[in-house]
Amino acid sequence: MSTPGPSRRQRLARTTAYRRVLRLLTPEMLYLPGSPRSESRFANLPLAAEVVVYFPDDASKLYQLAQWLPVLDGLHERHPVLIVTRNLGCFRALQDHTGLPLIYTRRLRDLNDALVAADPGVCLYVNNSATNFQTLGWPRALHLHLNHGESDKISMATNQAKAYDQVFVAGPAATQRYLDNLLALDEDKLVEVGRPQLDLEFPEALAPSPRTTVLYAPTWEGETPAMDYSSLGTYGVALVEHLVADGGFRVVYKPHPKVLSGSKPVQQAHAQILALLSAPAPEQQVSDPHVVEMEQSILSLFSRCDLLVSDVSSVALDWLYLRTDRPLWLADPRNDRPGLEHASPLAAHTYILDAETLAQAPARLRESVVTDPLAAERVEARGYYFGDLQPGESTRRFQEAVDAALERRDALMSERRREHHEFEMAAGTS
Repeated sequence: MSTPGPSRRQRLARTTAYRRVLRLLTPEMLYLPGSPRSESRFANLPLAAEVVVYFPDDASKLYQLAQWLPVLDGLHERHPVLIVTRNLGCFRALQDHTGLPLIYTRRLRDLNDALVAADPGVCLYVNNSATNFQTLGWPRALHLHLNHGESDKISMATNQAKAYDQVFVAGPAATQRYLDNLLALDEDKLVEVGRPQLDLEFPEALAPSPRTTVLYAPTWEGETPAMDYSSLGTYGVALVEHLVADGGFRVVYKPHPKVLSGSKPVQQAHAQILALLSAPAPEQQVSDPHVVEMEQSILSLFSRCDLLVSDVSSVALDWLYLRTDRPLWLADPRNDRPGLEHASPLAAHTYILDAETLAQAPARLRESVVTDPLAAERVEARGYYFGDLQPGESTRRFQEAVDAALERRDALMSERRREHHEFEMAAGTS
């Protein structure tokens, strides 16, 4: 028996939804690449999308979505993608970052109308925004949580995961993190897809240097004291002072974007580091200056750096994945090694920057580059965090996982329509 098409009532509801949405979409609110920004052109725009990416936050959090945009470009070639925003400033900023279709929906009613018109098979989420729950109410799609990085921060394993149909994670460590931290989580929700963002090719952002290049990439303070993993306010200034005074290092400073709006001590430490790195240099270093990078992707810095000093963050694990052969230093701002290793299993396989090693930082960092006794440990740790995936393989696994989710949703919808049709047939003959 063939599957019946939509009823007259359903077709009328769909048409009404399209008209309602198109009335809301002005040239300022909607952008599709290659389309002239005129209302007449928008009047005939189809909104159908197999994949909706929901991003409700303002432009200060755009970094969470930005790292996914190239991956979503590839997905768009397989399944039409629509990015739904709720903040006009973020919507405008996104127009300069992507050619993917974008829509701005201010009111909850606007959002619902757009979902009716688009009728996506899956909705994707790149953060833990509370506003995600406004789209999670949409019953005709499967809802997949991606998050925007992979780290051992406690924010990577929140109870919000239970609200989604599936949670895409990087590998075995992320799966275990969820199981260790949450009660009564359905393990079948967790889908290991690797880190497709790390399959991308990034342009070289640094010139080569004859000196040892240290990438210092501290994270931000987090929303609560329990999520404060940042070394910036404790070790940052002293570390950079030691390295600059030594003269044998080129320092590349790349802090988390949110340090700019952090607490006063963190902002003061940031300002002091900027001053240290911009101070007049000895003549032999004028052509090989220290670097402060606030705009470009941190991944574009990796290839020219000899070692990384970072915190419990996604940066450390991205380095582990892409630069397994180079030393990784993890900061312990609380000087609590057991606590650090409990928070991040990676700490047991890396060099540790704490109060003791800080005073000897130049010698210790240089030694780790020359002898690197923890090289084999990092290979083992990489397997725990990412399985056996190699660069290039995560994208394929991610796309196949989305394929499977769309197929599952279509099968569920077909079953629902069949049941509804059988009910109507039975009601008509009773």
